[in-house]
Amino acid sequence: MERTSQGRRLAALADVDNAQFTLVNETLTGCQFMIARKCHLLRTCCKGVFTKSFSYNILSISIVATMLGYVYGECSTSGTVDPSIPSLKTGHDLALKVATPIGTAIGQMIFGGASDVVGRKKMYGVEMLIIIISVVGQTIIPRTATASTMTTVLGILRFVMGLGAEGDYPLSAVITSEFAPPRYRGRMVASVFASQGWGALASALLPFALVAAYKESILASIQAGNGNEKAYIDSMWRIVVGLGAVPACIALYARLTITETPRFTIDIQGNIDEAVRDISSALDEECTASSSQSVMTHYSVPERSWDDLRQYFMQLRNFKALFGTAFSWFALDVAFYTLTLNAPIILEVVAFGQGANFHDSSTTCDRKYSAGIFHVLLTSTRGNLILSAATLLPGYYFSIALIDVWGRKPIQLMGFILLTVLFMIMGFAYNHLRLHAMPWFVFLYSMANFFQNFGPNVTTYIIASEFALTRYRGLTYGVCAASGKLGAVVAQIGFSSIQISNKNYDNNNIESVQKILQLIAFFMLSGVFSTLLLPETKGKTLEEFSGENQKKQDTQLQIPLLSRSG
Repeated sequence: MERTSQGRRLAALADVDNAQFTLVNETLTGCQFMIARKCHLLRTCCKGVFTKSFSYNILSISIVATMLGYVYGECSTSGTVDPSIPSLKTGHDLALKVATPIGTAIGQMIFGGASDVVGRKKMYGVEMLIIIISVVGQTIIPRTATASTMTTVLGILRFVMGLGAEGDYPLSAVITSEFAPPRYRGRMVASVFASQGWGALASALLPFALVAAYKESILASIQAGNGNEKAYIDSMWRIVVGLGAVPACIALYARLTITETPRFTIDIQGNIDEAVRDISSALDEECTASSSQSVMTHYSVPERSWDDLRQYFMQLRNFKALFGTAFSWFALDVAFYTLTLNAPIILEVVAFGQGANFHDSSTTCDRKYSAGIFHVLLTSTRGNLILSAATLLPGYYFSIALIDVWGRKPIQLMGFILLTVLFMIMGFAYNHLRLHAMPWFVFLYSMANFFQNFGPNVTTYIIASEFALTRYRGLTYGVCAASGKLGAVVAQIGFSSIQISNKNYDNNNIESVQKILQLIAFFMLSGVFSTLLLPETKGKTLEEFSGENQKKQDTQLQIPLLSRSG
């Protein structure tokens, strides 16, 4: 007996949900699963994995802003660091660091919502062109520009870059989630996100390598007093920014060859036969779910509407999932982006990564206690590199190993609780730790970075791709992710405001760091309560949680499949 379209739909999705994986050694891109006969699914995961390295473009601004300060800034108490060192004014620094998060928040909602209308595949590539154009544009800004002009143009271009770079968030997560079997979905989506760690590592490693490469030239120029060190540092930041276009160029081809997700094809387009062929290709198997080679079955799907969306999230369970995920992401990004976007400032306070043998022979701005340009750059890049390699990356891979064992909610709850404790200790025992127990402060700071990633930074990325209806999954994911970037903007504005009103450079102490650590502890505590609202999605199919197994009418269209465009 010929199966109904609802039965064929369930059978087709079951083929995806029952795909078999074998755990093997991880690859350089972060994929951790070799699929016995499911090579296409592996390629899909890897395409998403590689492109999440675009975090490099966002996180590298911390050291780039420091370099820009030396070239275009001035020695002033309104700067972002010690007034004996040239730096950008706090307002300019703030503009650079919030431009991208604002762009990402808008991009996430635009690309997420559009992917529910025109398809995941069609949107999965547009953002690449945006990234490439905006990154190249940043590198060719004339060197004769003033600090105000430079930060304005850079801010605009970084806003545009943010539209593309983080438009990738909902697309990579949703595509991987819709292709993944339930029992491996957490690990596959986490593997995609883990490449953010490699982007963070690259954003620390490449500037460190450049500082080392330009060491002799910078020091010689400083000793000679000819001012050429500014030209060297100006070249350095342009190289750092420009390298961000490399992964985008490579990923562009991968984006153009990816297959549309079967869930979009079935539950939004209503085209079961197309999905069956895509699934068969993905599984490298002959078509088993299709009932005919010459007849196309049309599956009647619900229409998308604001009223339908409102009714879905008026259900308490669905609203709790949306609010819990969005607020958890907001709270987490207050901490994550405060630490990453202001890493050089924080590392200066704790002298983390400072070497004993790298000092300039001259001061800057004629101030007696200046550490010097090269010394500060080296300290910042070295500290970033150590933190990325020792804490950020391990946190991602602990999450990958345990996400489908412990579950999303337990890991996120554990992360927020431990982060609350860690930031409370660092914030309220700040002066004692900094002056009398610096190694313990560094240890606590490192553990905070670790448990962000072995905790809510990974879990929010996964959960947001699992709880909504297919026809709204991209949009709801974009809303949740944009909430996180709103947290990043709030964090940076708060940090800059506190920085302006609270400075004390005695013993390298910046009071703003202490106050922001205390505020972060409050947000981490709020994340504990928002996590309690979340469902556990481990091991469930996307349809099982969303309730997207409604019966629809069958419509048999006598259309030769070969005459239909894919």
